[in-house]
Amino acid sequence: MNEIRRNDEKSRYEISVDGQVAGYAQYADRGDQRVFYHTKIADEFGGRGLSAQLISEALAQVRASGKRVVAVCPFVAAYLRKHPDEADIADRVTPDVLGWLDKTLA
Repeated sequence: MNEIRRNDEKSRYEISVDGQVAGYAQYADRGDQRVFYHTKIADEFGGRGLSAQLISEALAQVRASGKRVVAVCPFVAAYLRKHPDEADIADRVTPDVLGWLDKTLA
């Protein structure tokens, strides 16, 4: 059974398979925006569609919180292109956001 939860300590959403963390989507909050900047699924869990499950649930939680999404991460951006019905909460990646993210992660 797959479980997806937000880990506030690490600023990421995690997907677990049979109790083992299989991957995550990292974010940084910028006002009312949740900026997703990195998604990783461990190699041994690849090919199972876990990244789509993870991103779908993360976006649902962001929507429920009233925040907006900025998809700097290519996985999240690709997911939103494939699921335009979920992209209504997405803001564009701008140079301002990228500059802020660089400073935040430094």
